[in-house]
Amino acid sequence: MATVPLRNLASSLLFFGKRLFSPELTALCSYHKKVVDHYENPRNVGALDKNAKNVGTGLVGAPACGDVMKLQIQVDENGKIVDAKFKTFGCGSAIASSSLATEWVKGKSVDEALKIKNTDIAKELCLPPVKLHCSMLAEDAIKAALSDYRIKQQEKKEERIKAAN
Repeated sequence: MATVPLRNLASSLLFFGKRLFSPELTALCSYHKKVVDHYENPRNVGALDKNAKNVGTGLVGAPACGDVMKLQIQVDENGKIVDAKFKTFGCGSAIASSSLATEWVKGKSVDEALKIKNTDIAKELCLPPVKLHCSMLAEDAIKAALSDYRIKQQEKKEERIKAAN
């Protein structure tokens, strides 16, 4: 059985270790601190009652990358978004985009929330071009949640009209 001096073995492992682990280190370093913050400390994770008339739910996904976002908004009687929750299955940029989106919609009217663009989310999080689809998903989730809310409000209005007749 051949023996290898311990020093040579250790330096070989160190060489291979650096080589094997440096791509991960490079990927980790490419995330901006804002993305890392929202990923490690996501805001507003959870769910609202999807059957409530004042809650809009948006569920969107990107088959190409496998990211799926569910974003919900709760709107008060004045049309102001008072709460927002999300659940996201995806990469750190997708989670960060969802988390930021929930922070941004709170306190806005339904019309103001519609003005949130993926470019604003991407700029705030300093997303690289390869991760722009994550901010696009967040914008789509906001629009889908607002659309669901508006549909429920229209149905509610129609129910009141029927009840009055």
